[in-house]
Amino acid sequence: MSSDLSEFVDARVGPRGSLENLSQSEIDKLLDTGQGGLYPLFRRCALAVLNSGADTDNAKEIFDRHRDFDIRIVRQPWGVKLEVQNAPASAFVDGEMIRGIKEHLFAVLRDVVFISNEIIASGRFDLKNSASITNAVFHVLRNARLLDYKARPNLVVCWGGHSIGDLEYQYTKRVGYELGLRGLDVCTGCGPGAMKGPMKGATIGHAKQRIAQSRYIGVTEPGIIAAEPPNPIVTQLAIMPDIEKRLEAFVRLAHGIVVFPGGAGTAEEILYLTGILLDPANRDQPFPIVLTGPRDAAAYFEQIGRFISGTLGSKALERFAIIIDDPPEVARRMVRGMDAVREFRRRHSDSYNFNWLLSIQPQFQRPFEVTHAAMRALALQREQPPHELAANLRRAFSGVVTGNVKEGGIQAIEREGPYELAGDPSIMRLLDELLAAFVAQRRMRLPGSVYRPVYRLVA
Repeated sequence: MSSDLSEFVDARVGPRGSLENLSQSEIDKLLDTGQGGLYPLFRRCALAVLNSGADTDNAKEIFDRHRDFDIRIVRQPWGVKLEVQNAPASAFVDGEMIRGIKEHLFAVLRDVVFISNEIIASGRFDLKNSASITNAVFHVLRNARLLDYKARPNLVVCWGGHSIGDLEYQYTKRVGYELGLRGLDVCTGCGPGAMKGPMKGATIGHAKQRIAQSRYIGVTEPGIIAAEPPNPIVTQLAIMPDIEKRLEAFVRLAHGIVVFPGGAGTAEEILYLTGILLDPANRDQPFPIVLTGPRDAAAYFEQIGRFISGTLGSKALERFAIIIDDPPEVARRMVRGMDAVREFRRRHSDSYNFNWLLSIQPQFQRPFEVTHAAMRALALQREQPPHELAANLRRAFSGVVTGNVKEGGIQAIEREGPYELAGDPSIMRLLDELLAAFVAQRRMRLPGSVYRPVYRLVA
């Protein structure tokens, strides 16, 4: 039953989607508001899901606006229900929670409980060991039923900005449409902008081809979900423990990756992917990657290419194809790449739905806790292998993203001022040029606010 408030709603909702019964100890942990309990994490993620479609991507604004939001677990003889108070009214229609949002809400509950009990507390996984981290990623995805697909490789991961302009958003829809026409499914970070557009376009392509069992997969993590709440098209949602495991989930799931224009977060993803593919162990691994956008976005990819070649070398660009303003060719390139992926994995007896053979070094797996000290200590010098420099550059951009949109990062910047970055002068110059270009292209501006840099370069 909903309340009479126009902006906020009180309601009790039952499970929608996959959810096991919860034990009494799991419920107690979820309702524990202390540091050892799961309630603060569960509440943040639940509020983000219920806030889907909000007009802000500032986590602090979202949590301040809904400071009276509360969510409780109600135990029933046949399972559990969730009781929400002061929830965003936009999540309801005529007093009933929208079905897709309800599925996402219980996916949050499923993953928060599973990660706490089975990944962290069970002792089964040594999260400092590379192989064990990959196993943990596999188990989270399997528990979320993302690995149930048993057919030819067809999953395209799409990356890009969550606050892009309308011209670029429409382009992502056109690309998604061409992917859908060719029977390709879509996985994104599940938020708005370049994460929603490809899914929206693919729904039309799939409908025209009468493809009923399509997949629209969203992969997120607690630190970013408030800024990028799951969009309504996502049919399968997984919440990973942290950004590094989220990125690993993307590349293990993907049969190909399409990157649209974005800002610092997209640059972070590109550097992560570049660093992995520069690892000599992955030299022969087929992995179709296309960077694409409308004609007006060509300058963005020129700037990205200049930064990558200037910091990591020209060979790093050989793993990418840059296609401007040609959605059909993007989709055709993905289809051709899928054939190579299928043949490689068949020949090496690797799984179609989880890329076990891809080598991911520990520096790309271990969580980077963004602090002022950690940012200042990043090794941004050339005297290291390119894939290791890529890992550190990725961490630098992770810090910029944290300072821009994550609640803890925003508060740290307000308290201590901008992060400091130091390194080789040529790298620092390229880094500053890239981030300055993002600002000039309005790729660092948050909706409704004036952008203030969250970093400064020091000698």
